[in-house]
Amino acid sequence: MERKLNLILLGAPGAGKGTQAELISARYGIPAISTGQIIREEIASGSELGEAVKSYTSKGELVPDSVVIDIIKARLAKDDCENGFILDGFPRTVPQAAALDEMGVCITDVISIEVADEDIMTRMSGRRVCKKCGATYHVKYKPSPAGENCGVCGEPLTIRADDDPAVVKSRLEIYHAQTEPLKEFYDQKGLLKIVYGQEKLEDTTALTAAALEG
Repeated sequence: MERKLNLILLGAPGAGKGTQAELISARYGIPAISTGQIIREEIASGSELGEAVKSYTSKGELVPDSVVIDIIKARLAKDDCENGFILDGFPRTVPQAAALDEMGVCITDVISIEVADEDIMTRMSGRRVCKKCGATYHVKYKPSPAGENCGVCGEPLTIRADDDPAVVKSRLEIYHAQTEPLKEFYDQKGLLKIVYGQEKLEDTTALTAAALEG
């Protein structure tokens, strides 16, 4: 029987956290919780919270901790997280990590996927997303089997506003300033493992699997 896995995936925007989260989710049978996806759904709903969140994300800024923590707290309370979970996009700051500790959440593993900034810029310019079902693709690394349409539901694929080069540059600067310190935070707890992102998806996947098993 596989051990219980309460995993945090770290890495710059576009480092491949989402793809690895999906693969680990399938292997362990636990939910991959993408803060970004939850937030995008809120924005798409047109709710008051969604509009407030949009004012930050459209400029590449981080959503305030209090809002994100409430979203995560509600999600982790659901039954499907009982046997483990994967957090992709949370925590993004040391105060968020401290808040996670205060919630009594026991993290078993933290993996940081490392990719150079210049490679991130190339990756994100080719990313495509389905607004209807949330499936993500990349024109080079993970093309949709349906071409310019979603391979899951058939809807046309779009480029997210936060994949615009100027926004990507801003997000990388924020990541280095606010999120990268999490590596030291979790390293001091003995939980951090580094995976260097490879050009081929399967190579990164193999390294990630080895890190989890090691």
